[in-house]
Order: sequence, then C-alpha cells, then structure tokens
Amino acid sequence: MDRKHLFTPAGGRPRVNAMGNNWIQGKVVAITGGASGIGAALAWKFGGAGARIALIDVDEAEVNNRERELLEAGVIVFSQKGDIASESEATAAITGVIRHFGGIDILINNAGISHRGAFREAELSTIRRVMEVNFFGSLRCTKAALESILRRRGMIIVVSSIAGLTPVLGRTAYCASKHALHGLFETLRGELCGQGVHVMMVCPGFTRTNLQGKALDGKGQVAPHSRTLVGREASPSEVADRVFEGAGARKRLLILSPAGKLSYLLFRFAPAFYERLMMKRLAKEIQR
Repeated sequence: MDRKHLFTPAGGRPRVNAMGNNWIQGKVVAITGGASGIGAALAWKFGGAGARIALIDVDEAEVNNRERELLEAGVIVFSQKGDIASESEATAAITGVIRHFGGIDILINNAGISHRGAFREAELSTIRRVMEVNFFGSLRCTKAALESILRRRGMIIVVSSIAGLTPVLGRTAYCASKHALHGLFETLRGELCGQGVHVMMVCPGFTRTNLQGKALDGKGQVAPHSRTLVGREASPSEVADRVFEGAGARKRLLILSPAGKLSYLLFRFAPAFYERLMMKRLAKEIQR
C-alpha cells in the first residue's frame, strides 16, 4: 500500500502520515482503551507518524477490528484483549506487548469509565469499580511496563481529565479516580527525575466518545440521563493531535479546552465562585 496517500481525510478514517516524525519513528507505543474513542485516535496519530502500536482493550472484537484497520493502512500494530481492572489481565497484556515488540517506549494510560449521579445514591461497589479501572488499572499497567520504559528512557502519558484538577458536580467517583492519578503520576515523575523517563498528564474537556454513553449510575448500571455539556465538545482526533504535539515537546501538563483552563484557574484562585458556577450549571446532575 502506498503510504503517501494515507493521512486523515475530513470526516473519514484516519490515515498514515507518509513523512512521519523523527522522534517517534519505530517507537513502541502501548495504548490502553485503544479500541475506540481517544485511544483509537491516538493509535492512528502515533501509528501514522511511524510508531509501532500496541492496543489493549477489554472489548476483544473491537480491538481486533482496530488492529485490522491499522494494519490495512500500513501501521505496525499488535492487539491484546485485557481488562485492566484485573491485576492478572493487566499484567499479562503488558507482558504480551513487551514479548511481542521487545519493550515499550511510551505507555499511554487511556482506558477509563465514568459515573454520574449524587454521592449519597452511589453504592460503594460502583465507586470501587471506577477506581479499579481509572486509577488501579493505570497503576497496574505502569507497574508492569516501568522497567522496560526505564531501560528505553521512554515516556508515560496519562489521560486524566479536567475532573482531575477541579471538582465536577455529580462525578464524585470519576473525580476521585482522576485526582488520584495526578497524585500517583506527578509523584512518580519526581521519583524518575534524572532517569530519562518523562511523565505527561493530559486533561481533556468534554470529548465526543462512547465513554459518557456508558457512564455508570449509583447502582452500577448505565446512567439513563445524558450528561450536561460545558463548553465545546472536542473530537477524539483533536485530542490525539494535541497529545502527540505535547509528547513531542515533553510537556508536563496539557489542559486541552478553553473551558477546562478557565475552570482550573477559577477553582484555584476563586474556589467559592467556581462552586457557585458549577452548582448553577450542573445542579440537575444530582437532582434526578
């Protein structure tokens, strides 16, 4: 297949970039939650620039579909079915990637689930499920991949959220998991200082994926009500473009939306005012 004709057409399937980028050529990029949404967009972006892609996802059929599409576009790719909420599956998936490619240069902790609803109505099992995927899943994969990343002086990218920097009404479990990611990985960044490994935190705003359509209610079922949007909804490919640029520039923190940047600044410097605005905009999230 002639790779020079394979970049992203407007509204179509992403294509492989002919020229690539020298810094990413041949690197092994492992992406959790790689079957759809931001994870799939990241696979197209990094793979299109010349990286070798490893996809990990709980949905075996969909991750195999992404592998097939990427292979057809000329990307070197390997897919693994793995539920990162399970320690054994997460470790096995990362080990499988290392065995297949010989190591991992960049680990993108992207897989996640969400929760919507009032804390008082949320069962502990629901909160635990969100933490198992969003926080412990990233921890497990990083622990399994770290020695390889250290040997290759690579990078860890964590797809957090603006909910990892500010509170968001009706998202207690989700916010807790994302705040925990910042505590873990920003501390890890310090521990790895001087060892050649970079850690980048990414905080997208509202993004057009299937994550919110599968958000859990308090009882752990799919939430029946739609989410409330704040600001413009980004596309997965827009997020992937910014993550790729940030990785190349070795950024420490990316806040990707104007609404997210404003929320971060308001909560940091005028928290009471931020809370009043949040109540005004999101109160219906906990008044169902």
